[in-house]
Amino acid sequence: MGSKGAAVELEAGGRTVRLSSPDKLFFPDGGASGYTKLDLAQYFLAVGDGILRALRDRPTTLERYPDGVTGESFYQKRAPKNLPDWIPTATIAFPSGRTADEMCPTEVAAVIWAAQYGTLTFHPWPVRSADPDRPDELRIDLDPQPGTDYADAVHAARELRFVLHDFGGLRGWPKTSGGRGLHVFVPIEPRWTFVEVRRAAIACGRELERRMPQFVTTAWWKEERGERIFVDYNQTARDRTIASAYSVRARPHAPVSAPLTWDELGDALPRDFDIVTMPRRYARLGDVHADMDQERHSLQALLELADQDEKDRGLGDLPYPPEYPKMPGEPKRVQPSRARHED
Repeated sequence: MGSKGAAVELEAGGRTVRLSSPDKLFFPDGGASGYTKLDLAQYFLAVGDGILRALRDRPTTLERYPDGVTGESFYQKRAPKNLPDWIPTATIAFPSGRTADEMCPTEVAAVIWAAQYGTLTFHPWPVRSADPDRPDELRIDLDPQPGTDYADAVHAARELRFVLHDFGGLRGWPKTSGGRGLHVFVPIEPRWTFVEVRRAAIACGRELERRMPQFVTTAWWKEERGERIFVDYNQTARDRTIASAYSVRARPHAPVSAPLTWDELGDALPRDFDIVTMPRRYARLGDVHADMDQERHSLQALLELADQDEKDRGLGDLPYPPEYPKMPGEPKRVQPSRARHED
């Protein structure tokens, strides 16, 4: 695609960021004539403090669509060579043992710089650059399976709120995924490894499953999930990330991942939040998760529940994603129907 209009310069927190091809169409179904690259950048400026709160000092993978949502896309994990020297990086280690330097936004201008290169969705690690091996967030991903929808995820999230409270007095912060799902983030003390945080997520998911067996599942294999909400515990594994609050999702109408309060969970719908409606909400309410980082919770009670599950119920580890090396204590990484056939 060729150039779309003369470049413009945007002011972001005292920095000037150049935006080329500002008129390039990025979202064909947005508004009357679609939303452009400039619309995207102006959206990020409007919610700047909010998205920076979600990304600050976190190694961040960029989900890039240089030609908009109808073009090709890719995930950029390694900081590009043209990264400005005012955007810091942090070294993260992948499950393979390889390492990479990822960008760590510390100011809104870094978000606008990424938008210049077609970044719609920011995927921050649940760690800070000062301690990249100790997560400071427990992230619960409630993923609707075929036959279920957002309303089912809301139903599960409401019970999840009680599970979190019952095991350590944890406070969760819900947000839409930007699609049909819900994410609940819990700020935690950076004391535990990725393996331990994943173990806590599994224990949390299993407790939710016990309370709502017809509505919730932790089954890794799709053939066993049924029409239930899947608690995707592997989203807490190393190098697995979840779209940040205020990230834009790659759909033609430009939806965004919207932070919510628990009180509005039942009334809010994912379709309510896009790059035009969210700035209006933000101007009225600000970042409803603004005080999230003021709290730090302990995973001790959930890890004790995991120990109890293993000792009393015979429930050990669950499979890791297929690209992971075999992990200690992990069960066979083979789908049940195939395992039965092989037996």
